[in-house]
Amino acid sequence: MSTPDLLPSKKQFAFLVTKRFLPLFGTQFFGALNDNLFKTTLFVLISFYGLGNSSWISGSQMLNIGALLYILPFFLFSALSGEICNKFDKAMVARWIKFAEIFIMLLAVFGFVHQSLFVLLCSLFLMGTHSTLFGPLKYSILPEYLEGHELLNGNSLIESGTFLAILFGQILGTLLAGAHIYVLATILIIIALLGQLSSVQMPRVPAQFPQQVIEINIVRSTSQLLKQTYQQKNVWMSIMGISWFWFLGSVYITQLPTFTRLNLGGNDQVFNLLLTLFSVGIGIGSILCARLSKHKLHLSLLVFGAIGLTLAGLLLVWLSPNSPVTEMANISSFLGRPNAWCILFSIILIGFFGGFFSLPLYTWLQTASTDDFRSHAIAANNIINGLFMVLASILSVVLIWLFDNINVLYFIVAIGNLPVLYYLCRNKELRIDFMRFILRKH
Repeated sequence: MSTPDLLPSKKQFAFLVTKRFLPLFGTQFFGALNDNLFKTTLFVLISFYGLGNSSWISGSQMLNIGALLYILPFFLFSALSGEICNKFDKAMVARWIKFAEIFIMLLAVFGFVHQSLFVLLCSLFLMGTHSTLFGPLKYSILPEYLEGHELLNGNSLIESGTFLAILFGQILGTLLAGAHIYVLATILIIIALLGQLSSVQMPRVPAQFPQQVIEINIVRSTSQLLKQTYQQKNVWMSIMGISWFWFLGSVYITQLPTFTRLNLGGNDQVFNLLLTLFSVGIGIGSILCARLSKHKLHLSLLVFGAIGLTLAGLLLVWLSPNSPVTEMANISSFLGRPNAWCILFSIILIGFFGGFFSLPLYTWLQTASTDDFRSHAIAANNIINGLFMVLASILSVVLIWLFDNINVLYFIVAIGNLPVLYYLCRNKELRIDFMRFILRKH
């Protein structure tokens, strides 16, 4: 499946510094950065500094409650966010959301200063709501800002920026957990203000469907949204593929700290290195996929992404020790161990092929949706993504309980790419595009 080959820009990413892209990129980058910085800091304080410790609930259970509170808004408010994005100017909606983020961070600062776990968990729920409202906006506004031949490259930059923001937020959050509370507070507020300043620069766009009715009944609006999305074959298939990508990423990233400590015998430095390589791999894979696409949507590239994810995942399992490693190593010591460099390479490959797999799917979702349904489709995507991440957590708990080995979990999700690929290849347009790509007739 290919979009019409419009006249390409002389420079592939020339639009990056224009007002129709850079403010949107900055807005989503600072939002994702603050989101993950706050969440990581809170979770580290609960895990390692005893925040909220009590006799009736453990730290690990509190982390599960926090994770649930963060993801709950995706189920509750995604349909609402799609309706809001349709009814109003998306640039103005972005400014409202970023303005609200400032007050959420002020509430979080109050919670950190007074060591109030209740206030911090409320702030976490509100940040989840913030992300739920902004998710459909950033992907649905992109086709309104960019030309057809720029869309793939724009998606690759948004995806790369999001994962780098997640990475920086997690690393910075870990470091700031032990810093003075007012240092943390200042950084949280500054990042929120930068996001607000970026959103103010976003060009205004007309509402796609100003007569959109805002449905207050959350259950009814969500069920209607999913039913409408399911009836659109290409939109639904793209969502299933994207949700599998988030399922996969959730399994790898969630288990990576324990995998680093037990299977690889690495300390927190090694974990940060692996997390960095994984995120950088996704960025490189997304950008290279966009370059190979030559300004067209080639669904065939996700086939290479899925196969690469399988092979890279199996390589990581094959290289990793099955028995726990008791001696903790820093980066220099770890790099001196057998297979260390190959393990690092396999982590990069997993991220790289993840970018290859997901980029065509996001662009497919945008182009398969009509203008007046695009925000709804991305809202439905958020709901299914959240469901898949919950299922990833359940699967991880069950498999680790049964086998007490993360390698078994990683092996199963690596093999799981193949049935997902089979499902996506049921799409006739994908099969035709794959044959054209192989025969170099695109």
